Amino acid sequence: MMIIDVHTHIVPEHFPSVGARLAGNLWPCMEHVEPGMANVMIAGRNFRTVHERSWDVSRRLREMSEPDYAVDRQVLSPMPELLAYRLTPEDGRDLARYLNEVLIRMVERAPDRFYALGSVPLQDIDLAIAELDHLQGLGLHGVEILSNINGRNLGDPELLPFFQAAERLNLPIFVHAQHPTFMDRVVGPKFLENAVGFPIEGALGIASVITGQVMEACPKLRLGFTHGGGTFMQLLRRLENAWRKNAAFHDFLPQAPSTYARMFYYDDIFFDNRTLQYLLDSVGSSQVMIGSDYPFMFRDQTAEAEFDALGLTSEEREAVGSRNCLQFLGLI
Repeated sequence: MMIIDVHTHIVPEHFPSVGARLAGNLWPCMEHVEPGMANVMIAGRNFRTVHERSWDVSRRLREMSEPDYAVDRQVLSPMPELLAYRLTPEDGRDLARYLNEVLIRMVERAPDRFYALGSVPLQDIDLAIAELDHLQGLGLHGVEILSNINGRNLGDPELLPFFQAAERLNLPIFVHAQHPTFMDRVVGPKFLENAVGFPIEGALGIASVITGQVMEACPKLRLGFTHGGGTFMQLLRRLENAWRKNAAFHDFLPQAPSTYARMFYYDDIFFDNRTLQYLLDSVGSSQVMIGSDYPFMFRDQTAEAEFDALGLTSEEREAVGSRNCLQFLGLI
């Protein structure tokens, strides 16, 4: 049985010089502090210290084969902060093109082991749509975007032409929770943005796609969401109840929220099999994919161990292990 990890990230070993760009120190740069380790510098601070597994294909391939990870293929995508909607549209396009070139070069090093999702400058919708064509021409398999675009919800009507273009080009979109807009409500250290903010932010992203009627306009669009959609499955039951009991909501949204939820794909990164089982019960085994957040997180159990714990059938194992990911990517 083949295992494909849909949720893995890359960081280039180097970035082009900022030169005369308007971005200034918002343009990322790598500060190599020792062999195989670098700080990703953004706005004059170390955003994250990364290891060579972020850019080194040989290291990545070795770790994919290790028993405690054990995946056959990875879907590569940029570290989410590098999508950089903070930049001017032109600088955002240049950074996206550089990332996309790095990604396709990594795929070319091991085409039987890697797929890749690229970047577009969604701070400018027209420019992002144009870059979808460029990205597809490179041979990338889809695009990664963030769960809000500088605070703009994914269900905002102004973003709809982008989703329509992706549907027309048959390109899947992988939505990564990032930059929660409510962090003033979270009490505690900075890392709680990831632990508390991201799951809620992910749920808000999915809810906005549903209530923004994106799937009504783009019924063949393939959308995938990180970390199992965050807290959305708990929100879905309340949303469904409101839809059934509120005539105005029913008229506004033609189909039940659960119908749209079952159109989406989700990775399995929950760190809890009970929560994952709830996702499987809610949307079906045909919509769930293996993920890890490699190289920033590692799975707490292998895919095989997870399947055993959940008691999945051979058909379900094949679906979650690889088939759903290949369908999401449009490869089968």
